[in-house]
Amino acid sequence: MFLLRLLLKNAFRHRLRTLLTMIGLIVAICAFGLLRTIVDAWYNGAEATSSTRLITRNATSLTFPLPLNYAERIRTVDGVSSVSWSNWFGGVYITERNFFPQFAVEPVSYLALYPEYVLSDTEKKAFLLDRQGAIVGRKLANQFGWKVGDQIPLRGTIFPGTWTFNLRGIYDGADAKTDESLFIFHWKLLSETIRKRSMESADYVGVFVVGIDEPSNAPLISQQIDALFKNSRAETLTETEKAFQLGFVAMSEAILSAVRAVSLVIVVIIMAVMANTMTMTARERLAEYATLKALGFGPAFIAWLLFGESLVIALIGGGIGILVTLPVAAAFAKAVGALFPVFIVSPLTMALQMLASVVVGLIAAAWPAWKMSRINIVNGLRHVG
Repeated sequence: MFLLRLLLKNAFRHRLRTLLTMIGLIVAICAFGLLRTIVDAWYNGAEATSSTRLITRNATSLTFPLPLNYAERIRTVDGVSSVSWSNWFGGVYITERNFFPQFAVEPVSYLALYPEYVLSDTEKKAFLLDRQGAIVGRKLANQFGWKVGDQIPLRGTIFPGTWTFNLRGIYDGADAKTDESLFIFHWKLLSETIRKRSMESADYVGVFVVGIDEPSNAPLISQQIDALFKNSRAETLTETEKAFQLGFVAMSEAILSAVRAVSLVIVVIIMAVMANTMTMTARERLAEYATLKALGFGPAFIAWLLFGESLVIALIGGGIGILVTLPVAAAFAKAVGALFPVFIVSPLTMALQMLASVVVGLIAAAWPAWKMSRINIVNGLRHVG
């Protein structure tokens, strides 16, 4: 207890300098945590996937559709328990800034494959019975103030025209990693409307979602599905849902690497600032350390005083920085809307923030601690007065 009181007293002896150093540390640790959370948010879609779901898409590109009749052939593959499908819609709600994912799906089989979308029986029934019905995630509904019964107009981009949907349900995620920013409606509505407009893509889908019984058989089942359509006009590529999601992440790998690098640079910068503070502190107390050595205290004690003071400053600043990260991340998530469906400061990120604080504290004190532990008593006492 005495040692802690001594360290606190030493740390705040020069209050303005300590306060400014802590503010810098708080900003740095908060920025480090926010950048780490941004990186995590890119991967959350992949982390929330199921090992019992496969995605079958056109082997050429995701932009090329697949014939609907592929579904029956996929069902014949051993190990396949169910098949559903979806189309990316790409509509605009009021303005292009209001971006959120929209999918036309086969509702019965799709909801069965995604039990993490928790919907009440009443809302589910209303959605299934209404061809113009739609369901949305809780986060999306809160963002735009939607409630069940509202009519939601979307301006089509891929599929022109104004499409009006009846909001029949708002689903909640089964856990914190579930995407609650989706807009889901009936694929048949899309198909029938396209057919009326004499468009050729009426009986085509974007991807098939394939449910399998045994996750360990995913590679074999994927190969068997793709073999069915080998040398056809629309060959397929089947992969696990996680691999499918990671494919999108890979497109931004350079950006993510840059974000990681920036987060480390921030820590290095604050480490330099902290080291400067501790060096100035050591110089000012040169005579004090010489006196301690004259009284019989060893070099290790002097070194631990400096390490302890540095760690006190780093841990207080880091702890406040972690606490500040939570509201800052919440505000950031609200500002970006559906860009990051799941934006949560993870326990791992907070642990890394605390570790960064400790590392900064230790490294910042390393040089002055080594220097002061080797101080010559006579030379040090010359600074008295």
